Amino acid sequence: MNFKKLLLIISIFILSACNQFDHNNKNLVYISDQKYSNTGFALIYDNELKKEKKISKKIDNRSLLIFHNKIKKNSFVKITNPVNDKSIIAEVISNNVKFSSFYNSVITKRIAEELSLDPKEPYIDLVLISKSSTFVAKKAKTFDEEKSVAEKAPVDGITIDNLGKEKNNEVKIKKHKFLYSIKIADFYYRDSAENMVDRIKDETNIKKSVIKKLSKNKYRVLLGPFNDIKKLEKSFNEIKVLNFENIEILKDV
Repeated sequence: MNFKKLLLIISIFILSACNQFDHNNKNLVYISDQKYSNTGFALIYDNELKKEKKISKKIDNRSLLIFHNKIKKNSFVKITNPVNDKSIIAEVISNNVKFSSFYNSVITKRIAEELSLDPKEPYIDLVLISKSSTFVAKKAKTFDEEKSVAEKAPVDGITIDNLGKEKNNEVKIKKHKFLYSIKIADFYYRDSAENMVDRIKDETNIKKSVIKKLSKNKYRVLLGPFNDIKKLEKSFNEIKVLNFENIEILKDV
């Protein structure tokens, strides 16, 4: 066998071993996505949040900008409202703003209005995208035009079409039962998922967790479901002590 090919195979094997977990030694290593994404609640910016010191920096509510504590500044993200599938491109203006980690981002009122988010339940899907992606390429011109107009217009006066298409009629927010679960992580082996459940019980006050089998080699550890946002946030904050990399909030699972 060619030496270079052999070296490549060995390297891949070593990297794969590092990215998986040894279920016999109970090491807890997760199945992770290469592209950053997160589903959860966004914090819709308001000046009162700054006054109450719930956020450390102001943001222009007319803009298509967001705060995020993990994504690099000047990166682009696609934000989607799972209820109606409306989406928009936004730019991360800062990643060092302090706000509650219960929220996966801070968004402007304009973004919330564009997506027809329920202000009492602003649940979003956020995905990091490259500036060279097809989606961004199609939106780039529109993004700049909307940004320019937004800087001159009040929040209530923004009426910009998406990609030049005719605007849809206003979507009424349907009432539904509040039901969310906290996704801790996905695992290759069930016993590794069980080890995580044991760790949660030992290191937190949370005693109720669920293991959901998604496929032969994918097991998901969940907390919940929760039918109240205060209970959801309380458990979310309790689990933070375990320093998980990317906790998500999933709807109706």
